[in-house]
Amino acid sequence: MSPTTLMWIVFAVLISFMLVIDLSLNRKSGHVSFKKAATWTVVWMLLALLFGGGIWFTMGQQKALEFLTGYLIEQSLSVDNLFVFIMIFTVFGVRGELQAKVLKWGILGAIVMRLAFIFAGSVLLKEFQWLFYFFGALLVYTAWKMAFSGDDEIEPDKNPLVKLARRFLPMTKRIRGDWFVTRRMQLWIASPLFMVLLVVESSDLIFAMDSIPAIFAITLDPFIVLTSNIFAIMGLRSLFFLLSNLMGMFAYLKFGIALILAFVGVKMILMMLGFHIPISLSLAVIVVTLVIAVVASLLLRKPETDELLETA
Repeated sequence: MSPTTLMWIVFAVLISFMLVIDLSLNRKSGHVSFKKAATWTVVWMLLALLFGGGIWFTMGQQKALEFLTGYLIEQSLSVDNLFVFIMIFTVFGVRGELQAKVLKWGILGAIVMRLAFIFAGSVLLKEFQWLFYFFGALLVYTAWKMAFSGDDEIEPDKNPLVKLARRFLPMTKRIRGDWFVTRRMQLWIASPLFMVLLVVESSDLIFAMDSIPAIFAITLDPFIVLTSNIFAIMGLRSLFFLLSNLMGMFAYLKFGIALILAFVGVKMILMMLGFHIPISLSLAVIVVTLVIAVVASLLLRKPETDELLETA
């Protein structure tokens, strides 16, 4: 059995086992405490590090560094994604105990979409290498927009998935219970909660168009791209509730994430021009950028943030 096959099996078993645990522990909607969110965030990060260690011993140092770099890129980009989710829940008026259910199904949907994106992307980039220029330029543009544009308002009525769903499904005016769709008097009726799920899924689809090309700048190995992506996604729900309690603490993190995106975009373009940036240097740039952004946010935080820390 080859090392890659062995690690595929380990990955499949580990993720399946953790999915069963996660779904069984969260069958019912309920408030996710700061302590629980922090615990599960640490658990998922430790699992990712342990899996990276397994890659190191079975597939070598280079593959392990690629996995860790890809994981850090996806995690850092997820932070911006999660702040958008917070805005979506605010616009729709989704209370805390229902947010966990939407995120659970949203993350499962995200896994399916990422699988399709990654395998399609690995084939396309190998066949059409000029796409590296396109995706590199796209990442640089996204970085510029993230750093210098204001926060876009969430407008559910303009979401194409929401428009399509409303054509076929009547919808209640308010969220009633924790169901997405139900059948009443021979008719299928949607809850606004279903529309929230559609907006979350479509938002993740848009973010995937940035995050997946960013990881392809590190490696074209579908195993590394997929596993680093899935490990980051699986920890999104706990990370969401952790960040929602600390929202406002990391004011400068957005600029750090934008810098990482710009760096990865330039790296993709340089690869096509014959300049190769070592994976160890890429990892160092990402880690240092994140550390500086977090430290700057903590040192220069506003007084109201201190009050937030005391109540979190």
